Amino acid sequence: MTPDARLLVAPGCPHCPTMIRILSDLVKEGLIGRLEIINIQVHPEAAAEAGTRSVPWFRIGDFEFTGAHGEAEVRSWAEKAATGSGEIDYLLDLIEQRRLDEVQKAVEAEPELLCQLIERMADPDMSMVVRIGISALVEGWAGRPELAACLPAVEVLSRSDSATVRGDAAHFLEQLGTPEARSLLEGMREDPDPQVRELVRDALGSDAVAE
Repeated sequence: MTPDARLLVAPGCPHCPTMIRILSDLVKEGLIGRLEIINIQVHPEAAAEAGTRSVPWFRIGDFEFTGAHGEAEVRSWAEKAATGSGEIDYLLDLIEQRRLDEVQKAVEAEPELLCQLIERMADPDMSMVVRIGISALVEGWAGRPELAACLPAVEVLSRSDSATVRGDAAHFLEQLGTPEARSLLEGMREDPDPQVRELVRDALGSDAVAE
């Protein structure tokens, strides 16, 4: 389904003309069905509704963004909005921007998203900001059944070729706090990486993992 877009601008905004052009071009191409442009100096209620004080701010379908973005990136988000895909990519983008509260709200509404975020941790090249953000989310769900349901995803991480990913897996297994998680941790005692082995020992000694 072709998404609609809304763009908030203001006088003197240096990046607003570029975003107007990019989004208008996507309307002409048919990637966006309708573009609503609002001057927040005239309609400040629009900024209040969006919860922003910065412009340009824009929304394509369900995806919201602040600041200047390149044409290729905006096009990609329009395509994802049209196909109904890209939700996890969007959450990862929010984490990268340190907008973790918004991600937490999304996960609270759809707990299965947490497992999908954990699956993405299999990428050893994931930025440290995102790795830390996902870890913080997992810690916030420690011991909850919704997190326990992510055991298969964490098990995949525990078998990664990357020591960084296996270390994340050890930490997540500790947070799961189930006998199954402890069993997987036991199997990681002889990990070839000394730092991972230390993380496993710490996790097995933690009260967070059920006996």
